[in-house]
Order: sequence, then structure tokens, then C-alpha cells
Amino acid sequence: MRIVIQRVKYASVTVDGNTVGKIDKGIMALIGFKEGDDESLLKPMAEKMTGLRIFKDEDEKMNLAISDVGGEILAISQFTLYADCRKGKRPSFTDALKPDKAEDLYNKFVEMCNSLTGKKTKTGIFGADMKVELLNDGPVTIILDSDEIVKR
Repeated sequence: MRIVIQRVKYASVTVDGNTVGKIDKGIMALIGFKEGDDESLLKPMAEKMTGLRIFKDEDEKMNLAISDVGGEILAISQFTLYADCRKGKRPSFTDALKPDKAEDLYNKFVEMCNSLTGKKTKTGIFGADMKVELLNDGPVTIILDSDEIVKR
């Protein structure tokens, strides 16, 4: 499982010209799963993401987590995080988890984030052609990879 996190002033996602998810201050997270990923990754990855102290405190130091600042999460499914670009010019996505399994893990991850933050995580539409707009704050962009975060 990979998550690309961006601290944002705002973010939104549209599908077919309709806004389906929108947040103000918070985290915009691109979330992808690879073959072999399972539910055991969801809790530790959600805890890591929601617990990251990437928001500034009164001394302008990154010392606060999303719940400390009343922030929101916009979670976007993103199978292309597992693009294999080692050969040729066209990425291969054979390492990405099949859509039916990935969608189940994605939905459970979103529910986990809801529980941890006490707020409804906003989302796009799984598998749709989405247009994401955001204002990166900092910029702060962090990549979490379950192969590095979760010990199995």
C-alpha cells in the first residue's frame, strides 16, 4: 500500500464536471494497493497518516496532526502509484491490485480514517476519471509505503 500525502489549504475532486469531494485545510491523499496487500495494512497505515505531525504549531514548527488542527481528509484511489517504469516508455500496472479487491481495501481504509479522526473522510469515485484540484500548503508532500511502515 502506498499513500502520497499532500498538506493542503483546499482540495477537490470532480467527476464528469460534478464536485464529488471537497475539503478545506487538511490532507489530500492518493492511495494505491499492490498485489498481496490485505486488511492487516489498513490500521497501521491509517494511524500513521492521521498521526503525522505535519501541521504548524504556534512556533511555526510542524508539530500538529490533522485532528489537532481540525483538518479534513480527501482520499483518492490511485492505482498508478504502482506503475512499473523500468522497461520501455509505457508504464506497466501489473503490480497494482485488481480493482475489486482494491476497492474493498480502499473503502475500509476510508472508514478507518473516519474512526481515527472523528470526521467524514471525503472521497472521489473509485475507478472514475477524476479531476483533482488542490493548493499544496508548504509545499508538504510525503510518501508512505507499507513495505517500510508495517512490519509483517
